[in-house]
Amino acid sequence: MNHLKDEKSPYLIQHRENPVDWYPWGEEAFGKALREQKPVFLSIGYSTCHWCHVMAHESFEDTEVAELLNRSFVPVKVDREERPDVDTVYMTVCQALTGGGGWPMTVLMTPDKKPFFAGTYFPKRSRYGMPGLMDLLEKTEEIWASDRNRLIQTGEDLVEIMNQRNETGGRQEPETLMEQGVEIFRERFDKRFGGFGHAPKFPAPHNLMFLLEYGSARGHRDCMAMTEKTLEYMARGGMFDQIGGGFSRYSTDDRWLVPHFEKMLYDNALLAQLYTQAYAITQKPFYREVVCRVLDYAERELLSPEGGFYCGQDADSRGEEGSYYLFKKGEIEEILGPDAEAFCRWFGITEDGNFEGRNIPNLLDNPKYERTRERNGEICGKVYEYRRQRMELHRDDKILTSWNAMMISACAKAGFLFGNARFIEMARRAEQFIEDHLYNGDHRLMVRYRDGECAFLGNLEDYAYLGLALIHLYETTFEAAYLLKATKLADEMVRLFWNMDEGGFYFYGSDDEELIYRPRQAYDAAVPSGNSVAAHVLLWLSRLTGEERWLRLLDQQMDFLAAEIGPDPSGYSYSLLVFHQIMNQGAKLVCVSAKEAAPDDFLEVARKNAGNNLAAVYKHPGNAELLSEAAPHTKEYPVPESGTQYYLCREHTCTQPFSDVTQLQHL
Repeated sequence: MNHLKDEKSPYLIQHRENPVDWYPWGEEAFGKALREQKPVFLSIGYSTCHWCHVMAHESFEDTEVAELLNRSFVPVKVDREERPDVDTVYMTVCQALTGGGGWPMTVLMTPDKKPFFAGTYFPKRSRYGMPGLMDLLEKTEEIWASDRNRLIQTGEDLVEIMNQRNETGGRQEPETLMEQGVEIFRERFDKRFGGFGHAPKFPAPHNLMFLLEYGSARGHRDCMAMTEKTLEYMARGGMFDQIGGGFSRYSTDDRWLVPHFEKMLYDNALLAQLYTQAYAITQKPFYREVVCRVLDYAERELLSPEGGFYCGQDADSRGEEGSYYLFKKGEIEEILGPDAEAFCRWFGITEDGNFEGRNIPNLLDNPKYERTRERNGEICGKVYEYRRQRMELHRDDKILTSWNAMMISACAKAGFLFGNARFIEMARRAEQFIEDHLYNGDHRLMVRYRDGECAFLGNLEDYAYLGLALIHLYETTFEAAYLLKATKLADEMVRLFWNMDEGGFYFYGSDDEELIYRPRQAYDAAVPSGNSVAAHVLLWLSRLTGEERWLRLLDQQMDFLAAEIGPDPSGYSYSLLVFHQIMNQGAKLVCVSAKEAAPDDFLEVARKNAGNNLAAVYKHPGNAELLSEAAPHTKEYPVPESGTQYYLCREHTCTQPFSDVTQLQHL
């Protein structure tokens, strides 16, 4: 057994029995590398990653590879979900060196953590023009012995380049950036199947969130059409689990039929938010149905007994990618008997199959796809139960702060818009789980919880996503405690991560381990960047609380983002969304009532305007003191002895208070 024996990460646990003498990231590993003057072999991945499994089986379980690694390197294994700070820093290096990135990630570095080589997956031996891991290690061993200074100098140069990349450029106008981003999306749009570019196709919900709001508010029908076509085809294809609900990671083909079968919490949380927003704007029942099936899946398969959500489920089952989700037609006939033929027609299941002789259930050729739950809900349940009994999926049972915060937002927004108390309760419980289990003794937010332990100081994404989740919980429940929590968390976010000189937030805190450089990322990758989410937090705190300090920070943050966005603004879509929300000012509504429960008329207006940039605040005698602590301006609104008063402000102008809800609806 290697040095991973005491680790909690499911990914590191998977490598405990490797002949490679893995160390976790830490002083023990780098101290050994320094004493023995060996380079460090860093391998970063996560437990539900298919190609991480492939590389493990081919190389890390191989005694020849292990002998070379143990002899001439100090091997370090990192779970990218536990240490997103380490992953972010070295992924940036990998992208700078290779033009791309992904997992498993392979980095070679000096004992002082300076990288001189980075890549992703390597087979054991070279094949099909792809370099092999053994060749890479043997060459590195040779150069380290004969010309070590060359590798050390490469590491020094790369660190210098990374720190230069951290400097912001010239500011561009937000309107121009938004227009450029939309034009790039137009050019890349797949008119036939939706999505952007060619396979593999990733859902990138934040891109569609921007196009949806921008197109709706400005009357750009093509933006709406691009978004809706993509939403439809993603939900009709095999990337959406037609039997059990939830989305897989991405589609390997253009038409969204064949997924990469792993399911991740963050994808499903962000997609649920996207389809909820689409429903708010279009009122199309199909979008609501998709959201409900995603959240039902998350509750059924990712929710822990204590209320937190697990990370995700593996693509592999019984050593084969996707076999859990695939069916032969004969299997369906055995399960469903006389109902099988209609079921197979509905979901495109044939004798020949649509994927390697088996079938991925889908609705791509079904014009009546919107009636699936109505026509096949009970029958799908039978197939689902058969599937679960047939084999099991590995589940990564870490609970991550940032990903749970995304799901809290999804459940809260959907629960409020749909009037679904179960979803709201899921959001409340997950937030309480974070409060109870993901702070350390100093009340410092942490990254992950597993097996009774929270670990690793929270980074910007943890604070920003949780701040936004607390805002969404406030907008759902109108409980002032959530808004006050959001303001206090944002204060901590500024204290720990804010760059006082140039604006923008650093990825890891001022109290955390110092790495080779301290990034301030604005680019949106698989999820919106911490800086773009932080901008949304500052915007909505400024609107809900009326506090000038949030507005001042927002102005500086928007200057930073505008300077960061490069020649392809489509890669910064969540920043473009906050630009749009700032320029499309929306309205602020304060409702003051003698009753503790928010009036139905007020809630109905808030629901109807969920897609219209409305900031809504509710005050009553029981929350007046707490609300005034979070939003001091609310002290000025007197609580009536009976009935309800409304105050509406728009474009720096406020109406007279009024109590007639029909007047409110008109305004």
